[in-house]
Amino acid sequence: MTTDRTMPGAVNRDLRIGSWLMGAAAVGFIGYAVIFLIRNFTDSFLELGIGPNEVNVGKEAIQNFSPSLFQYISHLQIAVSGFIAATGVAVLFLVAFGVRRGEAWAWVGAVTAPVLALLIALPAHYPNHFDTLGHLGLIYLATLIFVAGALVALRGILTLRKG
Repeated sequence: MTTDRTMPGAVNRDLRIGSWLMGAAAVGFIGYAVIFLIRNFTDSFLELGIGPNEVNVGKEAIQNFSPSLFQYISHLQIAVSGFIAATGVAVLFLVAFGVRRGEAWAWVGAVTAPVLALLIALPAHYPNHFDTLGHLGLIYLATLIFVAGALVALRGILTLRKG
């Protein structure tokens, strides 16, 4: 059974703008994953923004030191890029087909997935100085856009729920 909900203009605008911003950030997450994946197969090898100041050896030195370690690092980078892209795709679908319609459950899912990923991943960047702007800058930007969109969309969802 479907319910036809007529939304006031301000609510519709909040949901439209908020979901658009959240979706743009999700596309940014996917783009970051693609860059991450491509760099794995280039001479750069290491992640975006990680250079000799953070890791004092490169692709060739790692291969020469231990081919199996090189393959292990490569497989981790491929897997992480896949999980980042998958999170972006999941968020994009939740935003497009749930948040945009004012569904609170979709908003919770769309917000929880990247927040959980960032809560797990970000702390590991700081102790060893992998927190360069070149490395995390795009993620910080996408997160800022995402949070702005999530807050705008939440305003629309809460207004819609009040009735």
